[in-house]
Amino acid sequence: MVETYYAAAYWRARKESSDECASRVVALLESIAGVEASFASWFRQSKARKDAWKKPVTPNQTELAKALERTKDRHHEDLGYRIGGWNGASEDSDACSFDAAVGIYSEWVNNFWLFELPIHGASAERVLTARVLSGLLRGMATALDPDWGVAMSHAHREIADPTGRANVQIGWVTYLAHRLGVVPPLPAPVRIEPVEDKGTLIVLTPERLTADNPEHVALAERVRELLDRAGLLKPLQAQP
Repeated sequence: MVETYYAAAYWRARKESSDECASRVVALLESIAGVEASFASWFRQSKARKDAWKKPVTPNQTELAKALERTKDRHHEDLGYRIGGWNGASEDSDACSFDAAVGIYSEWVNNFWLFELPIHGASAERVLTARVLSGLLRGMATALDPDWGVAMSHAHREIADPTGRANVQIGWVTYLAHRLGVVPPLPAPVRIEPVEDKGTLIVLTPERLTADNPEHVALAERVRELLDRAGLLKPLQAQP
């Protein structure tokens, strides 16, 4: 069975206008366009590819703000805005897509941005590398200012967090904002990289981290224990 991967960022309540959220979306799309060709163009999802290709998601703040505003629930404004996209791949296995909820300030619902990544083939070989996933998470970190983010396989997530209750998941590449705490020294081959003045990227292995490799799973658990001991995995607090 093919192991599938995703990249996501999460943050607690943060009230922002549709214009402020659109500014973050523009910054993200422009940033990741230079990371990998699969992230260069996006389209609004539709039942048919030919229809979706006619509906590009362009990094234009005014247009995006209007599109976000149309998704607002007038009865529950604290639930923010929604946006999604697809990269226009001609083959399903090459496709990337994203789904996001932003501008949420409810104490019960997190903001998130989720990328589903290519499954196999040439696109997957290019995207599913430590370099590209680090660049993708770095782009999300600088544009969205999340509390944390992760790039990992769905299979590894099921092993690491079978109940779905973990405050922060530790995957192949993990981002932790400085406001969560100070990242302690971590064992080789783990690499730690700063992300401007915002946080830290933690790359567990230079090669693809897979759930069927017990050494990979054990390393992720060891890093999780060290980060937990350092106090970085506590429940997230709402941002002011």
